[in-house]
Amino acid sequence: MNEYLNSYNTISDDVKFVSNSLIRLKVLKALYEKPSNMKELSINTKLGYSSISGVLHGLELKKMVYRKSNKYFLVNLLKLQVKNILEFSVTVNLLEEIFNIIEDHAIEGIPKKSVEEMYLLGESKLLESDCVDIDKTFNFIDDTLAKANSVRCILPIYHENISSRLNDLISQEKFVEIKVSGSVFDAYEKNSKVKNLSLFNGENNFLLIVTNEIMLFGLFRKNAFFDQNRLLISNSRDSLKWANNLFLYFKKKNK
Repeated sequence: MNEYLNSYNTISDDVKFVSNSLIRLKVLKALYEKPSNMKELSINTKLGYSSISGVLHGLELKKMVYRKSNKYFLVNLLKLQVKNILEFSVTVNLLEEIFNIIEDHAIEGIPKKSVEEMYLLGESKLLESDCVDIDKTFNFIDDTLAKANSVRCILPIYHENISSRLNDLISQEKFVEIKVSGSVFDAYEKNSKVKNLSLFNGENNFLLIVTNEIMLFGLFRKNAFFDQNRLLISNSRDSLKWANNLFLYFKKKNK
């Protein structure tokens, strides 16, 4: 994550040119998927002709696209780079969206591969408790687990309601797998009916709950206290992919 932040200031002018415009990114993404004419670009990007024309003119001046038989093509050199550019841009936008859950929080426990794949969280939202509803995040966890058909969890904290909900799922013969930190292992082992229960190394890593429909992700502050007021949530297919990959990377790392 820090690599993305640090590299943004030193990234090439071409990448900055591409990534600092959402309209430009939409056009580029469409051309990356297939060469297109103006009409096809308008349909695929849902942008007007004048917006697309201006973007294409700029890309042509930069020698990033060329026109042939009324269709626009990416220059081969850019085509090799555009996937990383799009991923980088999504990650930067995501960092701006979720800054409150990154600043002053511990991210060292997240596997490097998951950090590299954080662009998959582009549609995630930050859920925050407030003075009106101080239990908003844990109520959301409770509601999520109540609706789940399957769940995988990485739990560095013990919460009675979470344990109870997981037991309810086991009673309904639904799939549950959890990995817990050493500080709370005894509590879960004593109170949980989950058979797929195992210990992971370390303490203040992160909280992850991924069901068949949604993923929830929380972090510890750098003062070693879990931030119970903020959760990153998403039900997009890419976010579920990221969350399941994170669980598997972490599980493999802690065998």
